[in-house]
Amino acid sequence: MTARATITERRRRPGPAARLGRLAALAALAGLTAVSGIGSATAAPAPVPDDKAVVYRGYQIRVPSSWRIVDLDEHPRACVRFDRPAVYLGRPGDRNDCPAGLIGRTAGLVVQPIDRQSAEQVTDTTAVARRGSATAPSAASENDTIRIAVEDAGVLVTAAHTPRTRGQVRGILDSAELTADARRTELPAAGDRDSAPLAAAGPQPGDFLGKGFDACAAPSQAAMDAWLANSPYRAVGVYISGATRACSQPNLTSTWVNNQTGKGWRLIPIDVGRQAPCSAFSNRMSSDPATARSQGAGAASASVTAAQNLGVPAGSALYSDIEGYASTASCKAAVMSYLSGWTEQLHAQGYLSGLYSSASSGIADAVSVYDDPAYLRVDHIWFAWWNGRADTDGGSYVPATHWANHQRLHQYAGEVSESYGGYPINIDRNYLDVGSGTPPPATCTTTNLDFTAYPVLRSGATGAPVRAAQCLLESAGYSPGSGTPTGTYDAATVNAVQAFQSSRGLTADGITGARTWTALLSRGTTPTLQNGSTGEAVRRLQRALTAALGRTVGIDGIFGSGTDQAVRDYQSTRGLGVDGIVGAGTWSALQSGR
Repeated sequence: MTARATITERRRRPGPAARLGRLAALAALAGLTAVSGIGSATAAPAPVPDDKAVVYRGYQIRVPSSWRIVDLDEHPRACVRFDRPAVYLGRPGDRNDCPAGLIGRTAGLVVQPIDRQSAEQVTDTTAVARRGSATAPSAASENDTIRIAVEDAGVLVTAAHTPRTRGQVRGILDSAELTADARRTELPAAGDRDSAPLAAAGPQPGDFLGKGFDACAAPSQAAMDAWLANSPYRAVGVYISGATRACSQPNLTSTWVNNQTGKGWRLIPIDVGRQAPCSAFSNRMSSDPATARSQGAGAASASVTAAQNLGVPAGSALYSDIEGYASTASCKAAVMSYLSGWTEQLHAQGYLSGLYSSASSGIADAVSVYDDPAYLRVDHIWFAWWNGRADTDGGSYVPATHWANHQRLHQYAGEVSESYGGYPINIDRNYLDVGSGTPPPATCTTTNLDFTAYPVLRSGATGAPVRAAQCLLESAGYSPGSGTPTGTYDAATVNAVQAFQSSRGLTADGITGARTWTALLSRGTTPTLQNGSTGEAVRRLQRALTAALGRTVGIDGIFGSGTDQAVRDYQSTRGLGVDGIVGAGTWSALQSGR
């Protein structure tokens, strides 16, 4: 059998069960209104959407007739893009025509042959369909992508979605069947594939001064080699995570990352997820600052997972792409809260935080809160200002005193096409002046900070609480010495504790008791928290209350009735106004170790 696709359009009225099941799976993607009453005996028959069967190498799925079908064998330069619903059949070529500034996602599928090249995209979350089946209903979604290896047809299926379209995409995947033409090709044995991600050559982009480019899809190895030999660029922006990414990333694997950084390229890892609530994007962050902050933390965790799967190590900067928006006071509060959550979580996992946005919107808002303690400042700014100047001068948008220590990237031209060595790519041009910075030590990213009680620690103590105290001291800028955390309360730890205690006006005895624990655990940003708040700041609060009150407060990041009572008890015993709201006064008391 050849690998050519066959497409059969159907405009028929199937049986009731099939009709209702198909409506549930495809209604949203077909542009229909939601179907109500499915399964109800009184539900009126709904119109049947036109759909079509698409078959590739004996793998058949049904998709709405409005979806584009692209045969990549016939059109190898086609851009595999998910901003409009489509199915792509075959292996993407190494010269594509993707617009550089393509942002936004609906849904789409890529069905390609199983071979050693496609097997590099397989991760621990890739599902494998059972023998005799083309589906894997329990397939996990990672980074807004579901990947299934259908060995009986010899294909690897990659399905992209958004939070809104995930259910509908699963419905399409669940419609899959094997045809008589299917021929089995198994994935290479695990021993024949890398069992762990190859690693980049150090944190990215690290210390770098010079030109870079970003493109919608990571270029092929051949294109990267040609550009390395002939172009003025030595840094490349790649979209590693986020549900608003528009392009497929068939080349972006840990092998690709290892190869590029080993040859001298610097990477700019980009997350393009939720956008400003006042933007026109469908995937927007909440307008409630507390919820937006929690969403930013969630995005950071997902981006770190994607980075680690690619071998991009702790110490690297990850950049949140917030496209331009017409700012208002409430919109700015949401975006800055989202970025605070993004930054806080990245720091907790040992990464630096970056913000990409237009100079006149996201960057201008970040500048306006540069010294505002309500928000956590990002480590790098990447401003889009297409003035054609390859420098990091922010002009009137960014004061020279802000992000002045090798913390800037400038996108100075956009949506241009350049060709080197016979490989044309649509790119945005950038100039970087960045340094590696000082994120929290990677050795502390997995250290447990959550305990039902925080014991008194003194010289000679050992164990997990000591490790936690050492990491908290390190993050506060009071290092207990090299190798942190060692888990041993040694002389260097005593000295670090004394220095921290002095800075908080506590008795500098070098013993980590309730007051020192409280000050250490509550350190950080001070957003207003109350019943219903969620996120990392709530976890910090719950830890600090556990230490301060000497009783267990559930540490789950959710401000519920238990946390509300603990706050009131703390406020009452410290002579504070008892309202259950954690504002500036309550934070100040906690951070001073009261």
